[in-house]
Amino acid sequence: MTCAVRESGGGWRCAGVRWPREVPELGWSRGGDRRVSVLAYGAGLGFRAVGERHCVGARGNVCPLGAVVPGRSTGGRCAECARLDRAHSVAADTMADDPRTYRVYLAWFGPGMVKVGITGEERGAARLREQGAVAFSWLGRGPLMAARRTEEVLRAALGVPDRIPYAKKRAVRGQLPGPEERAGAVAELYARAAALEGRGWPESLERLPLEVVDQVGVFGLDRAPDADADADADAEPGRSLRESAPAPVRAVRELVDGGVVAGRLVAAAGPDLHLAVADGGVVVLDTRLITGWDLTAVTRATGETGATEVTGSDVRVPLIDIGGGGVQGGLF
Repeated sequence: MTCAVRESGGGWRCAGVRWPREVPELGWSRGGDRRVSVLAYGAGLGFRAVGERHCVGARGNVCPLGAVVPGRSTGGRCAECARLDRAHSVAADTMADDPRTYRVYLAWFGPGMVKVGITGEERGAARLREQGAVAFSWLGRGPLMAARRTEEVLRAALGVPDRIPYAKKRAVRGQLPGPEERAGAVAELYARAAALEGRGWPESLERLPLEVVDQVGVFGLDRAPDADADADADAEPGRSLRESAPAPVRAVRELVDGGVVAGRLVAAAGPDLHLAVADGGVVVLDTRLITGWDLTAVTRATGETGATEVTGSDVRVPLIDIGGGGVQGGLF
């Protein structure tokens, strides 16, 4: 199965990766229309960026300015749309009378990387998948302001950050400890958080029992890039072919007009797609960098047509070294 991007001639622009279920989807927008392409591990994925990158707008609305935004911006919005989007987010605390139920979660992204956060209960674990949380547990549920208050109390008392940079998450994904250690880290954080009940913890927040959810399999991080379907079928139920896929060593820094990204999808976590490329390595594409671009499918030679061939493992955009931070210049 090959995952092909939509042709830019129809005016579709990529809206990045979404995780409404336990499989990643690429979102597409054209004016007020929305579409999705479900992605599959092992499938080919390739596109070429065309023209300029434009602001993705705010809260589902098209940018009134049609502003051009920088290629390296992970927000993909102009200053005005970014302000509007932030003003209407849960994090802005402008919806104190929100009647919905919220959940407080404890998330683990790698050794020494934990955080506490909140999400709408109706969204389930979508927020945890969007953030690339390797393992997590719910802590409590209740009204928005009670959940927000609990989040603030835990951050201050436990010394956990409110966010973890994606660059740090990428650096450890290929070297994750085993499932017991992952679960143990979440359980330890849960115990520390539960001990604070009654000490600034709002009475209106109901504590939920510890139940560690491990998402390594959901993200495909337990798959080897060269594992084929037959090998997967022969594996014992509940066991992966390897604990984790080879560590990605390069990441796409930005797209440029005419730049090509193509490979075989071997894993995905949060906004990141892990693509196996020709040299046997894995390159990470942060899909927040592709929002606002017109994308066209790469051209492939067939028979004796003479068309320019772009293989399923080419990467011809600027890359950065994930581990050392050194930048490779030019197009590849």
